[in-house]
Amino acid sequence: MTGVLAILGPGALGLSAAQWAAECGLEVRLLGRDLDHARRGLAEVERRWEAAFRKGRVAAEILEQASARIRPAPFGPGALEGVDILLEALPEDSAVKVPALAAAAAWGGAGLLPLSGTSALPIADLAAAAGLQGRLLGFHLFVPVPRMAVVEIAVPPGVSAAQVDRARALGLALRKRTVVVRDQPGFAAARMALAQGLEAMRLLEAGVASAEDLDALMTLGYGHPVGPLELSDRVGLDLRLRIAEGLHRASGDPRFEPPAILREKVAEGATGREAGRGFYIWDPDGRRL
Repeated sequence: MTGVLAILGPGALGLSAAQWAAECGLEVRLLGRDLDHARRGLAEVERRWEAAFRKGRVAAEILEQASARIRPAPFGPGALEGVDILLEALPEDSAVKVPALAAAAAWGGAGLLPLSGTSALPIADLAAAAGLQGRLLGFHLFVPVPRMAVVEIAVPPGVSAAQVDRARALGLALRKRTVVVRDQPGFAAARMALAQGLEAMRLLEAGVASAEDLDALMTLGYGHPVGPLELSDRVGLDLRLRIAEGLHRASGDPRFEPPAILREKVAEGATGREAGRGFYIWDPDGRRL
């Protein structure tokens, strides 16, 4: 891929994607709600690079080159000038995403490829609300982006094969296996992972086994790298709840009805690793205790 990749939203997904894209040789414009917001995001990426350098995981020369490829900027009328692809990486809330995507539609050129980093919201609905029918695709990267080897590209009706090819080219530039799926609530990955995670919560709620033992059945029995309850903590129980609620509304499928234990933990603020507690206790460095 050549040209500039703009990433809107210096949160967990946006910073992870910006870090990796720069390491892969892409020119990145990191967009925040204002310049200070974007600069704080870039400072966090640089902190991660410094930590990686101290641990011997990456050479100083590579980090210098990658750092030079990221430029922070405010999201405004001039934000997309010279940008080829915009990756929206805002919170998993259509009320936040739609206005930003609508602004991108107004400010970006006709050749801009808009991508949403949502993992569950239907792309067709976002596109219709933002005036991006036939242009918007889903580009679901898995966090942490540098370590996860796949991207899920969700294609709604009306998007051309050429646009899909451009999204795939970005995925390949990011050194990911690209999996193209039909657009639907939850795409494919979130539906599979969420169904397993919610079932594990129901088993825990019913007292069938402890969280540790339920996760051990999946890691030691089926070879999963992490169990469904620990994964839920890592993703964030508040995010899991929002996705489950959205999928249940959209599909009516009882598999996606959030169990009471999930609602209770979110209401208590026990939302997982970032909060320090969820189904497990976590230390400030994000390690499970």
